[in-house]
Amino acid sequence: MSDPVYEKTSSLYDKYVMQTYPKADIVFVRGQGSHVYDSAGNDYLDFAAGIAVCSLGHCHPAVTAAIREQAEKLVHVSNLYMNEVQPRLAQKLIEHGFDGTCFFCNSGAEANEGLIKLARKAGSEKGRFEIIAMNDSFHGRTLATLAATGRSKYRKGFAPDMPGFKFATFNDFESVKALVSDKTAAVLMEPVQGEGGIIPADPEFIRKVRELCNENDMLLLFDEVQCGMGRTGTFFAWQNYGVMPDALSMAKALGNGFPIGAVLASQKYSHILTPGTHASTFGGTALACAAACAVIDTYDRENILENVKVTSKFLIDKLNAMKEKYPQIQSVRGKGLMVGAVLTGPATPYCAALREKGMLALSAGENVLRLVPPLNVSMADCQRAIELMEEVFAEDAAKNK
Repeated sequence: MSDPVYEKTSSLYDKYVMQTYPKADIVFVRGQGSHVYDSAGNDYLDFAAGIAVCSLGHCHPAVTAAIREQAEKLVHVSNLYMNEVQPRLAQKLIEHGFDGTCFFCNSGAEANEGLIKLARKAGSEKGRFEIIAMNDSFHGRTLATLAATGRSKYRKGFAPDMPGFKFATFNDFESVKALVSDKTAAVLMEPVQGEGGIIPADPEFIRKVRELCNENDMLLLFDEVQCGMGRTGTFFAWQNYGVMPDALSMAKALGNGFPIGAVLASQKYSHILTPGTHASTFGGTALACAAACAVIDTYDRENILENVKVTSKFLIDKLNAMKEKYPQIQSVRGKGLMVGAVLTGPATPYCAALREKGMLALSAGENVLRLVPPLNVSMADCQRAIELMEEVFAEDAAKNK
């Protein structure tokens, strides 16, 4: 049966949209909770959540209401003037455990650009500009954040790289220490690497890097764009480790799909970026901040972090049990609802097979099946996800006997 909505949308994409993504064969038209629906009426269990963005699922009523209400009052006035919502959002973020101040922008890459500029500005008087980043990291698609990304495939075709970045091995303290010089301004890392393969930092590694930064007057910067906002079971990912960074970046889940990013800097570094040194036209609009305020209030009201802990344990336990049955699964790793099944081969075919059965999942690091469902996902939906993965791995095992 033909699907006129898909056919029209596909034709418009082909003609008018730059092909920076592989052509999809699905048009999504509606979402509700942990489910999305395509133009043909098919229901998909969404364990991709817009790439770890829709932490409260699709069209959460509190977020929808906040956006609608704010859109009827004030959308944008620029940061040349104050709006009443932006400082309320900053207060909510800081009161969740980070002693500092906020700068608002629009995306994760932009937030990470802010971290890089903060570190360089802080070190400028002493000639410090180098940043130690990690192999297998991912920090964004701008030229600076690409240069800070420890996966060369993303930088192909965009040379020369912006100078000033060195790469250490994640979870290897000695490799970080060996790169420190009198030009080092900061160490940048994800507390849980996302695109690199769902790799949590080792607690001892984090602690030692924090001490190294203290000893050498360097900033410790955390990219929490994917692993923050409750994804790992604590509001900020660093709270899992008890090691507070000097600054961190946020985006993705902060607006539950409405674009917003943020840089949080500790009190020591809150006054580094002064008027004229950094800005964002659309950063911290009343509309974006209203959406983010509603997200944070919902986290608190609906006890979202507790749900993360319960459903995460269920998924990881079930995947580990599956690992004993299916040799395609080498190991299971992750933290909170940022779960990865490490496979013996590429993860993309398994994502495709799951989609055929009505479930969306992601790959990471080529051979990792990545599960990042909404943080309010129900236990029933988790059970269904396990059943669908069981079917896919069983069918694949039978086919390869």
